[in-house]
Amino acid sequence: MNRVEICPAAEGKEKAFLPLEGGGRLPVWTVQGAADGPTLALTAGVHGGEYVGILALRRLFAEADPRRLQGRLVLLPLVNRDGFYAGAKGVVPEDGKNLNRVFPAAPGGTQAEQLAWAIQEQVYPEADFLLDLHGGDVNEAMTPLVFFPSTAALAVAERSREAAAHLEVGYRIPSTAKDGLYSCAAHRGIPALLMEVGGLGRWSEAEVEGELRSFRSLMGFLGMGGEPRRNREQREPREMAYEEASASGLWFPRVQPGQPVRRGQVLGQLEDLDGCLLQTVAARWDGTVLYHTVSLGVAAGDALVAYGSC
Repeated sequence: MNRVEICPAAEGKEKAFLPLEGGGRLPVWTVQGAADGPTLALTAGVHGGEYVGILALRRLFAEADPRRLQGRLVLLPLVNRDGFYAGAKGVVPEDGKNLNRVFPAAPGGTQAEQLAWAIQEQVYPEADFLLDLHGGDVNEAMTPLVFFPSTAALAVAERSREAAAHLEVGYRIPSTAKDGLYSCAAHRGIPALLMEVGGLGRWSEAEVEGELRSFRSLMGFLGMGGEPRRNREQREPREMAYEEASASGLWFPRVQPGQPVRRGQVLGQLEDLDGCLLQTVAARWDGTVLYHTVSLGVAAGDALVAYGSC
């Protein structure tokens, strides 16, 4: 990595920045273990309103003991800094783009694309495994879950799926995405996961502690020291449904994350300002609600609710 402004924080620990093409910079913290081992990259703050991962990486850096670590940690604790401080929902304020939809990026792009370019060119080559930390955004209620890249190369997909089973979240979701930070890494041969914890613009100490336990278990699984803990209660849906708004309108959800639903059950309705029904969202099969939008106002194409059959 081309790091600048390197500042030793303690023995084996450093804080620095990755320079961006347009003159900006991206915080990167490293912990070098005393023994050889893999490099685990962890990223947070891709979306500025998703807070648990940001605080969990701050705690991980403070608590990590290089003397007991086998390998190296590379932490990007706040990828979308401007979005975080501006309270922007889901986008990089400078260009209005969702950073998690611009991978793979080319050089010479907008701010979001510069961030993506720096990560894929500087962090991907260093990583043996990558974990991207998200949560429900300020308008989203969610039950904790993890996505793994089901359409990556077989060995990468299986390694990622096995690692996902060691995280302290209730659901393990196969994903076909290719344009996100973690999914682009996976399609370049790096086992990777996206973990979602928290939402609604909130965080709790219990959620941060849960993520730290997940980190320790994952590090144990990767052979970096510590004890791997397989989550035998984690469930993997057989199929997923992601419902979107057919028009702009007022959204009235009728369910909560984690709630079991039956085939044909109404999950929510979309109305126009006059109260005329625009769309009814009903469950296609028996399953479990994983997340839903809480915003009253939604635009055409916005996510409304996701559920899976388990």
